[in-house]
This record gives sequence, C-alpha cells and structure tokens, in this order.
Amino acid sequence: MAKKVAVLVGSLRKESLTRKYAQAVINMLPPSLEGELVELDMPLYNQDLDDANTPAEAWTAFRTQLKAADAVLFFTPEYNRTISGALKNAIDVGSRPWGQSVWDGKPAAVVSQSPGAQGGFGANHNTRQAVVFLNVPVMPAPELYIGGSQNYLGEDGSINNEQTKELIGKFVAAFEKWVEANAKK
Repeated sequence: MAKKVAVLVGSLRKESLTRKYAQAVINMLPPSLEGELVELDMPLYNQDLDDANTPAEAWTAFRTQLKAADAVLFFTPEYNRTISGALKNAIDVGSRPWGQSVWDGKPAAVVSQSPGAQGGFGANHNTRQAVVFLNVPVMPAPELYIGGSQNYLGEDGSINNEQTKELIGKFVAAFEKWVEANAKK
C-alpha cells in the first residue's frame, strides 16, 4: 500500500512556480508514494480559538489531512530570504494545540525554488529549522534548491530540462528511501 505524502506549497498563487514544481514532483513519485496537495489558505493561528475549543474550520480540515499523511514534502518559494507567511502559519497551525502536533515523527523533505541563482537557500533552511523543532525527521541529503526556476518548466508544467529532471529524480528516489526508513509503521 502506498504511503500518503502531504505536499505543502508555500505560495498561495494558483500559477506559482512553487506549485508547478510541486505538481511536477508529485508526477515523478514512485508507486510506493502517493502525493496529495494540501491547501494552506487559512486564517492566521490564534491560540484563543483553540483554547475556547472553536478552531477555524480550515485549521481542523488541515490538521485532519496532515494526521492521515505518512510523510510531508514542503515546497517553498523564498520571500525576503525566508519562508512565506502561509507556510509558517501552516507549521504553527499543525503544531497546536499543545501536545497534539500533527507533525510529530513524520518524515519530510524540503524543496525550494527561486528565479534567483541561490534557489531559495534561505527559505529551505528556515523551513528545516522550524520543523526539526517539532520532531520532524527532515531528509538531510540530497537537498533540492532550484535556482533560475522559471527556466526549467514547459508550458504544460512539466520539467523541460534533462539535468533538472535527473536532479529531481535522485531527490525523489532518496525521499522514497527516507520515508520507508522513517515512517511510523
């Protein structure tokens, strides 16, 4: 049976490069992994709502979807050398209420992209920093930064560069092994 992989895209824009890369990677996943996009368009986290037992519906749906996942793939653009507010909010929503984190022990990997040359290096590492604290075993290598990202997608959203396909293929193969070794049985 395939392991469920929650795919979080840190850009809310429907036509974002980050979303296109997430979909391209989902299409490259082996049969042992089933990727599912998890939408992050939800209200900012406010502990008062959890304390009053009235969490936002979007939070409840998000938490339920993440609880059902065996692993997580984080896709992040780089906003001002860090992750987007939407992605950070999702990490916060999933970590609460205290003692009920949906992240605990789920193997993960991070992919960052940027039209700039560094490929979202800062956002990649900020994502890792935020989730390692939540007991998420993040795949240490290979890391995947896609610099000049606007150059490697065809009009249909597929990867149009052989070197990039090969790089992503190696990442996906390593992620499959990472999930198998680290997912809860």
